[in-house]
Amino acid sequence: MTRNIHVVRNALLATVALLTLGATPAQATSHQAIPGNWLYLTLTTGDAHASSIRGTLLLCDPPQGHARAAEACAELATAGGDISRIPPRPDTICSMIYGPVTASARGEWEGRQVTYSHTFSNSCVMGAGTGAVFAWSG
Repeated sequence: MTRNIHVVRNALLATVALLTLGATPAQATSHQAIPGNWLYLTLTTGDAHASSIRGTLLLCDPPQGHARAAEACAELATAGGDISRIPPRPDTICSMIYGPVTASARGEWEGRQVTYSHTFSNSCVMGAGTGAVFAWSG
């Protein structure tokens, strides 16, 4: 039951974010719709033939959006909002089992538009490379 509540809540947040962004003029979108630093994050698991997508809105002023929002916002602040600059975790040991996951983000950080998309061989490799940013399920 709790999982269903989280799924519904995340779906509502995603819908509100997309409707807000789509309904606002392009030049005013990020400043008026969502204040501060924020990213809309999505994870697509599987391949093109059979995949599932889930997403959440990460807000950093104050941190909220998923279980590790404060840690994610701190990592993003250190990386200047650039997910690709988050230092990889060298102590993580991942299996070589192929289970592709595509991590994507779009939003605004310090007044700049942010876009990011990368396909990892599995979720462990993604976590080692992106820190807490895409770790919203706990």
